[in-house]
Amino acid sequence: MSTNSESYVIKEMQVQHATGVDESLNPKTVEDRAVGPLSYMSMWIGDGVNLGNMTLGASLIVAGTATLNIIQTFAAAIIAIGIISTIFSLNDRLGYRTGIPYVVQLRMSFGLKGSVISSLLRGIPAIVWYGFQSWIGGTALNEIAKIITGGAFDNVAICFVVLQLVQIGLSLYGFHAIKWVESLTSIVIILALLYVFGVLVTSHSAVITEKWVHAKGSWGLPFFAFIMMFMGNYAAIFLSAADYSRELKSGISDSKRGFLYFSPILIAYGFSLCIGAMLASATGISNPVKAFAIVVNNSYITFFVSAFIVMGAIATNMVANIIPPTYVITLLTKMKYKVAVTISGLLALCSFPWVLVQDSSAKGLGIFILIYSAFLGPIVSILLIDYYIFRKQKVNVADLYKEDGPFTGFNPAAVLAMLFGAGAAFLKVDLAWIIGVVVAGIAYILLTKFAFKDSKFKKGTIFE
Repeated sequence: MSTNSESYVIKEMQVQHATGVDESLNPKTVEDRAVGPLSYMSMWIGDGVNLGNMTLGASLIVAGTATLNIIQTFAAAIIAIGIISTIFSLNDRLGYRTGIPYVVQLRMSFGLKGSVISSLLRGIPAIVWYGFQSWIGGTALNEIAKIITGGAFDNVAICFVVLQLVQIGLSLYGFHAIKWVESLTSIVIILALLYVFGVLVTSHSAVITEKWVHAKGSWGLPFFAFIMMFMGNYAAIFLSAADYSRELKSGISDSKRGFLYFSPILIAYGFSLCIGAMLASATGISNPVKAFAIVVNNSYITFFVSAFIVMGAIATNMVANIIPPTYVITLLTKMKYKVAVTISGLLALCSFPWVLVQDSSAKGLGIFILIYSAFLGPIVSILLIDYYIFRKQKVNVADLYKEDGPFTGFNPAAVLAMLFGAGAAFLKVDLAWIIGVVVAGIAYILLTKFAFKDSKFKKGTIFE
C-alpha cells in the first residue's frame, strides 16, 4: 500500500466516534486487524470445501446423465474462478483501505435509505445458505448419532437445531472465532476428502467414467449456465468483500490479495465440485451426505467423514453466511452485534433448506442461486463503476456515517439501474449474473450522466 493510501486510511479512521451505529460497523483500524495472509487463505479453503459446493457439482448429474463432462466442468470452473478472484480483489479495496463493512460501502452508491434494499438482497440469500449448510451438517450429525446409538436415534431435524445452536454460540465471538475455526478445519477437511476421492477412484471409477468423465456434455448454453451458476454461488460473497478485507492485516498489495482469493478458491472449489460430481455419478444421489454413506460402507469411516462434514458446514457458515446478515440486522435495527448474530441463526432455522435439494436432484439449489444472483450482479456492477470510474477511488468515509450528510435518502440512478439489470437478467435466467452486470452497469452510467441532474449523489464524482 502506498504512503498516500496509508495517510488516507489514517484520516478516514477519524470517523470512529459518534457514528450512530453499533461499534461493530465502525471502520477497522490497522491495530484491530488480526488476520494474516495464511489465515486468510485458510479461511477461503474452509469456505470452499463444503457440502454446498459438492451439491453444486452433483447438480451436473441429472437423471443419471451428466450435463457437462469432466473437461467442460473444469474449464467452466477455471473461467469462473478467474473472474471471481478479479472482482473480489477489486471490490475488497475500499474495505481494505478504510476498514468499513459492506453495508456502509453500499451507502456510497445507493444512499442511506437505498442501501436498505441492496443490503437485504445480500443478507437474505446468506440466511438461506446458512440454513442450507446447517441442514447438510445436521444430516451428517444424524449419521454420527445413528452410528453411536446403533440406529436407535434417527432425527435430522433435532440434529439440525442442535448444530444451529452450536454455531450461534461460536459466532458470538466474532471474527476471532472464524479465524480459529477455519485454521483448524481447512486442513482436516482436505485430508478427509482426499480419502473419499481415493475410495471413489479405486472402487467406482468405471461408473464415474461412463456417466461423467466420458459424457458427451455440452459447450453450449449448459456450459455457460454452469459458469453463471458457479459465479452466482460466489456472487453474494465477493459482493460483501469489504466485510472480509477489513479484517486483513495492512500492507498487502492488490495483486497479492487477488492471489489470496484465486489459489484457495481454485483448490477448494475445484476439489469439492469434482467429488460432488463423482458421488452423484457413482450413487445417483444428489445429497452428498447420503451418497457418502453409500460409498463409504464402513461405520468407523462414515463416522469420521460425517464429523468432517459437520466441521465443513460450520466453517463455511462462519465465513460466508453469518457475518453479512448480522451486519445488515445491526445496521437496520441498531441492535448490538451479539443480539443480531443470534437472530441471524434463528432466522436460518426457518429457511426450509431441505426444499432446495432432494435425493434425486439438486436442481432447486441451482435455480435459487440463479434467481438471487440476478440482483447481486447488478449491485456489484454499480459499486465498482461508482468507486473506480465515478469517484476515482476517492471517498470521504466520514460522510458515509452521517445521518444528515450527502448520502442521505436514496440514489434513484442506482436503484433504477439495479432494477433494470435484474429485470433483464430474468429474461434469461441461465445467464442471469452476466446479463445483470452488463445491463445495470450501462444503465447506471447513462442514468447518472443524463438523468437526475440535481442529484446530490453526483458530488465528489466526475459528474459534479
